[in-house]
Amino acid sequence: MIQFSTWDIVSNLLLAARWTVVLSLVSFIGGGIVGLLVLFARIGKFAGLRRAAKVYIEVFQGTPLLMQLFLAFFGLGLFGINVPAWLAAGFALTLWTAAFLAEIWRGCVEAIAKGQWEASSSLGMGYMQQMRWVVLPQALKIAVPPTVGFSVQVVKGTALTSIIGFVELSKAGTMVTNATFQPFTVYGFVALIYFALCWPLSKSSQILERKLNVAHRNH
Repeated sequence: MIQFSTWDIVSNLLLAARWTVVLSLVSFIGGGIVGLLVLFARIGKFAGLRRAAKVYIEVFQGTPLLMQLFLAFFGLGLFGINVPAWLAAGFALTLWTAAFLAEIWRGCVEAIAKGQWEASSSLGMGYMQQMRWVVLPQALKIAVPPTVGFSVQVVKGTALTSIIGFVELSKAGTMVTNATFQPFTVYGFVALIYFALCWPLSKSSQILERKLNVAHRNH
């Protein structure tokens, strides 16, 4: 039987962790762009767009990510379209991320005092001017800690993509375990790598939140 050293195990897991990082970045950046569009639709003046954005958010927040991955991967296959696992994973995670970020950001926008809207309106600003120059700059400061904190969920969410065949860290862990028959060692390193990816993000979110609270008290 082939013997695998600890370095063999770790090196293979680190290679797979690159795809976890890439998928997380693609999903978070793509989700941020889509989420911003959903946010504007959700808080806009058009009732139809508000309802559509609300339904979108409720659907993606109210259904399991695993089911969304299955639909993205197998759904188009019903029409004879072959979807690569990486594309289905990126697509599903982007839409899922967008729903949560849009709702996080909506809460931050609505946290801005009503007086800010009234003051900017009295200066003759239109809705888009109010958003650009008054509301969004203030909401951005509030939004940074929860946005960074949610990025941890995105990283952990990538583990579910293994179910549709995307080879990221957790899928690689299963493959390496099948080759080495050392599940405790392999999954122990998998957990450590996930911790190394998520802990700095979680800590950054806590630090940013404390700084924001201090800034509010000073004002």
